[in-house]
Amino acid sequence: MADHTDPAHHPDPGLPQPMVRAEHSRYVQRVRRRYPQELALFAGIEPGVPLAPAIERMLDALLAQGVPLANALRITRQMVLERLATLDVEQHALLGDVTGAMTQLAEVTLDRALADAQAEQDLKHGAPLDEQGRRIDLWVVGMGKLGGRELNVSSDIDLIYVYEDDGTTTGVDDGRGGLKGRISAHEYFSEVVKRLSTLIGDITEDGFVFRMDLALRPNGNSGPSVVSLSMLEDYFLMQGREWERFAWLKSRIVAPRASMPKGERHSRSLALRDLIMPFVFRRYLDYGVFESLRQLHRKIRDEANRRAAGRPERANDVKLSRGGIREIEFTVQLLQVVRGGQYPEIRTRSTLKALQRLAARGLIPSDTAQRLANSYVLLRRIEHRIQYLDDQQTHLLPTDDADLRWISASLGLDIEIDLPPPEGASTCAPNGLGPKVGPCPLTTALCQVREFVANEFDALLHDGRAPASGANNCKNCTVPLPVDSEEFQAKLPVAIATRVNEFARQPRVAMLPDAAKLRLAKLIGRANFLAQAAPDASRLDEPPLGDVAVLRFIEWLNPLLRRDSYL
Repeated sequence: MADHTDPAHHPDPGLPQPMVRAEHSRYVQRVRRRYPQELALFAGIEPGVPLAPAIERMLDALLAQGVPLANALRITRQMVLERLATLDVEQHALLGDVTGAMTQLAEVTLDRALADAQAEQDLKHGAPLDEQGRRIDLWVVGMGKLGGRELNVSSDIDLIYVYEDDGTTTGVDDGRGGLKGRISAHEYFSEVVKRLSTLIGDITEDGFVFRMDLALRPNGNSGPSVVSLSMLEDYFLMQGREWERFAWLKSRIVAPRASMPKGERHSRSLALRDLIMPFVFRRYLDYGVFESLRQLHRKIRDEANRRAAGRPERANDVKLSRGGIREIEFTVQLLQVVRGGQYPEIRTRSTLKALQRLAARGLIPSDTAQRLANSYVLLRRIEHRIQYLDDQQTHLLPTDDADLRWISASLGLDIEIDLPPPEGASTCAPNGLGPKVGPCPLTTALCQVREFVANEFDALLHDGRAPASGANNCKNCTVPLPVDSEEFQAKLPVAIATRVNEFARQPRVAMLPDAAKLRLAKLIGRANFLAQAAPDASRLDEPPLGDVAVLRFIEWLNPLLRRDSYL
């Protein structure tokens, strides 16, 4: 049932109601030509927003007709997206309805695929059991918008696979009174997730169910596809980086259904929650994450600028460009991570609910929270319409005039064609590209929203300090650099740089979190700055006194590495 206190379930302020009627998108028209019988079947199951019960019934109906599971999953996805695009364009579906339906589609299809994959492996290897003889659970952890129940209509899904405990499978009857096929739990679950990935992610004649991304798992794409609970705990303690706390903030189990709230095995999954919470939220004021987020956001903006170089239309990315969806999410998550240890009520996964709770706690002005919420809803609705056009995972405002007119019309916005825009008004050709049209409420609203969001985000991250001699007190350094970076070491005198390179390759240093490496570089950079500026530092000693002082300081740092909190 929709939560009608959530801003996502209210019409967007400032947008006219009712809309200017738009034709349906190219994607919707393709689905209607390709699947007329399936659409009729789905229409008979349940009208309105397609939630989990209707999705389950559609899957069962297709399977009863003999449609293989992989095809049934994909056809059901096409039915759900066609229904949502239709309802959204006709203004019957609100943002929360659309994102909620897409999230439930992911949960249902992942649950079905997981059950099939485990049944297949059970036939080959038997059930995976722990030392007490209990079946070991595998948890599919949804991250990002899936975890926050905010999935967009043509989104990939960020997943991490975690299994409960180590163990072995029972094996299966070999036909001679013995057992065959016994393997470790890790091998068993590795095979399960391979099959699940095929069922959900492979592209067939019916398309795909969801694009899948496992890059957020421990050690990223170089890490194993599935990890045990104890492996995840070790990773959090030894290697978990500051930016990963933001990623895990929205995490939750999305399959199997039995491990979700109200499921019969939910109590066993609480061990995962108890591991995640102290990693994400600290009991003390956690201002150290500001620098980590500055670094992460700088990389994202630099990448967006790089992609937009020579391609000005790419500056109109409603998700990643300046003032886009990502900056609203970062604003909210930063405040949650910094203050969530003190105020448990702000630990919600939903961006819009978090804004409400941050305002209620007095951590953000109420009017700012409301404007950010309105901006978020508008940007997400524009994002969905961009994706409705062709079911493509893109966030770029199109440059084609007809596509822009369709997006505007589907939002209920009039466009006057062939009229010169008033001086200073936005046109519907982003960055002056494409045919000139009349005044465009879409791009005007978009520009105003993005400017507000960008200013709020920049104000939040601004620390009020401009380093006089560069970051880390290194000449010509313009951004903070970690101690193991070649760029940082290149700023130091040769002898010190050589020792720092050796120092940074020690296992204790190599395994430090990113924030600790930044603090180490700052300490060494500051020591070098002071030592070289000392009155006797310029004497022609061999080695120079300034270098000797810094080298001794580095040795003095070694005992502090036992705990990065000492740095």
